[in-house]
Amino acid sequence: MILSVPNAVIAGCLALLFVASATAFEPLSGHGGKPVVLPATGTVQVAFTPGDDAGKLIVDAISGARRQVLVQAFSFTHHRIAEGLITARRRGVDVRVIADKEQTEKIPTSVIARIVAGGVPVFLDSDHTSAHSKVMVIDAGSPEATLVTGSFNFTQAAQYKNAENVLVIRGNGALVELYLKNWQHHYEHSQPYR
Repeated sequence: MILSVPNAVIAGCLALLFVASATAFEPLSGHGGKPVVLPATGTVQVAFTPGDDAGKLIVDAISGARRQVLVQAFSFTHHRIAEGLITARRRGVDVRVIADKEQTEKIPTSVIARIVAGGVPVFLDSDHTSAHSKVMVIDAGSPEATLVTGSFNFTQAAQYKNAENVLVIRGNGALVELYLKNWQHHYEHSQPYR
């Protein structure tokens, strides 16, 4: 048996289905859940490990911060990067870290407690199986806006043992703003460290 359904009825059913599915999933980007395409602007520095000093590239980006460094970390054992964040905080930069709760608690070499002792507020994200982002949003909203991202965990292993990559992107304010919005979304459900 073949049913003939008027186009208006099909359109109405599709509209209801779209509204129901749209309310079930709220995309973080604000672009209807579709990948965002941005113009390629600014500069990109890249490092590959082992071999390149990705840690130094990241510490240099932190050292250039004037107002703010917002971090998302999965594992965090890299001493120089931790010290870079503490130093930035001491010179008056607003530094805040969101870390994966499970990784922070189970890795004995984690430097999160050291970062907190250095005056940097840390928040733990446990709303996900893994809070797996490796991101730094630096001076969003300014001409110096910088994004640090890639596969590189902020760990000693990522620097010396793993095959990893890190990108430092400057001069693409729209991209930095998207990452800032994502950081804020995760900050809203994270809990203060101890």
